[in-house]
Amino acid sequence: MEKDEIKKTQETKTDLNLLLQCLKYQMDNPSSQKEALVTIYSVCQQNSDASIYFREIGGLMFVKNLAKSSIHNLVKEAALFTLGAIAECNVYCQQTLCTSEFFEDIIWFLSKHESNINLKRMSVYVILVLVSNNRNGQTLVRETGCVGILLQFFRTALSMLEMDLSNETTFQSYQLWSSVCSALCACVNNPQNDVNQKICSSVFQHANKWLQSCIKPEIIRPLCSFICLTVANNIYVQEYFISIGGLAVLSEVLIKLEHDSHDNVASAKLAVVVTKTLDACIADNPAVGVVLAKYHIVSKLLTLLLHESLDSGEKFSIILTLGHCTEACEENQLQLFKNNGLPLMIQVLTESQNEELNKAATFVLYNCKKITEKLSLNQEACSSDMNEAQQLKELKVRERNIEDFWKKAKEIFYRIKQLENKENEEETEKLELIGDPFPGNLNPQNTSEHSKMDSTDIGASEEKKCPQKQHQPLSCEPAATEQCEASTGHESQDPVWSEKANPVSTSDKEGGLANAISTTCAPSTASAPRSHSSCKGAICEKRALNLQASEQVYKSPAPVVKNRKHQTQVTDPLALCSDIISKEASIFQGSDNYPKTLNFRCSGCIEVGKSLNSRNFSRLLHSCPFQCDRHKVILEAEDRYKSDLRKSLIFNKKILLTPYKKKRFDGNSSTHEEKK
Repeated sequence: MEKDEIKKTQETKTDLNLLLQCLKYQMDNPSSQKEALVTIYSVCQQNSDASIYFREIGGLMFVKNLAKSSIHNLVKEAALFTLGAIAECNVYCQQTLCTSEFFEDIIWFLSKHESNINLKRMSVYVILVLVSNNRNGQTLVRETGCVGILLQFFRTALSMLEMDLSNETTFQSYQLWSSVCSALCACVNNPQNDVNQKICSSVFQHANKWLQSCIKPEIIRPLCSFICLTVANNIYVQEYFISIGGLAVLSEVLIKLEHDSHDNVASAKLAVVVTKTLDACIADNPAVGVVLAKYHIVSKLLTLLLHESLDSGEKFSIILTLGHCTEACEENQLQLFKNNGLPLMIQVLTESQNEELNKAATFVLYNCKKITEKLSLNQEACSSDMNEAQQLKELKVRERNIEDFWKKAKEIFYRIKQLENKENEEETEKLELIGDPFPGNLNPQNTSEHSKMDSTDIGASEEKKCPQKQHQPLSCEPAATEQCEASTGHESQDPVWSEKANPVSTSDKEGGLANAISTTCAPSTASAPRSHSSCKGAICEKRALNLQASEQVYKSPAPVVKNRKHQTQVTDPLALCSDIISKEASIFQGSDNYPKTLNFRCSGCIEVGKSLNSRNFSRLLHSCPFQCDRHKVILEAEDRYKSDLRKSLIFNKKILLTPYKKKRFDGNSSTHEEKK
């Protein structure tokens, strides 16, 4: 094995010696020189030791002088390409060529008008190799002014108006411009050179114009690489780039590419490149992330992160950019929170096995820790404020609705009163047609005096004048009418109906009616004439007629049947009340002020959509253990109205105490009375 290696090394050295001799003796044959140079490049590319040997035998310096002295551009291009390839393979060769004299020669190649585009490309390639990973080369390229030439080519090598890369001339110009971008990237980074970064930042405005005018990958990739490496780890250059609107331009480009990425995978890949450039612009100055918040970049990055075509490295770049965006900007943190970024980061942590990707996701979650706590506290405070405001609003709505309910209830009561008055008028007309049934000593005007008698006087006179009770129900009609009018007037003044304001209270419903009947049924003995005993025959005949009338008047009232289909000709006030209440209830439910959401829902609220009427609806509310405010008001009003109407109905139908038996009015009783 060792003999084979030694033999192979010896053969390589022999080949290099022969090729160098060919270059020296073929000065008049540029084609042969080009072939020899290409062969030298191939040999040195395969073996790094061959490059060292070629340098030791003086071949490297000979090729360098040949590139400068040859009159043939073809030989110059081949010589520069060979020098760049050898310097790229071996660092010793790079250091040998890295001199100010050689950089001046390259400037001469670039500045000559006779130099074609390929010769300029080879010159830029040599610069790229000499400054890459070489601080000495970065210094020489700046001190010799070579970087100025490169920046000039960056501005003028390619025209913005002619971007048809299918054209050969345009494509060659694009290749030169792309090589210049690569050489400038090597001048400012790896290692980082702050001075060269500041110098190269002078073309940022031109770069922004390129980004605004063209978003083709052939233009975006070189520009983003140049901007990214120029602003990297340099706050001064970052602030300058942001001050001229560069961050806004990159944001607009990213938005366009993210929109196109839904249908084009290449746009998604290119959007990741722009994302890396954005990250480089804000990595050392997180406070400028507020500029990105205006364009909602966080939401775009989260959408881009979900693209299926991205690999783990590209996802890492996106998540790292999210971390820098949310590091010191609460607006970006809030956007991440609103767009479900936190669950997405947690998903990355749980599913990914990439350590770098997990670290980036952890970085994002750590940045959003404070804003999450702050939002939770603000949410609690806002929820309490919202609860108070909501309660106050609901209270006002409820009060307004209750006022509307009372207005409707008053209208109902007013209609009921009109019905009562109408029935009273009809009864009065009937009585006028029949005739005045009152004896002279028991007209309605004297009923007030009769009601003032003591209970003892009433009991004493009750036995003597008991037959006159058949006429007394008529005297109760004016009292009942006055009582209803008093209650109406009192309730119309007070919007809140209570048992105190109700003239017919629960305690007076039983006793008041009995007292009124007993009072009106006890005539005064003083008002009876002494000549009553002298008119025995006339009185007996009259009593016989009254007895027949009393048998009809004191009949037991017919029981009320709610489901009765055939009604009498006289309208039932209770049925009218039920119909009116049903109608008003439907009006309340259809009105705009009807509250859509109540704190408590009763059976009436739940059964609104079903077929209900005033009768089964009232029974349904009575069966419910509790009612809402609206139905409670309606139910109480309905109970009071029905109570008053029942009382009025009793008066109108003349239903009082059970009449005495007929045996009290036989001949014996009359004879006994005559004896008295």
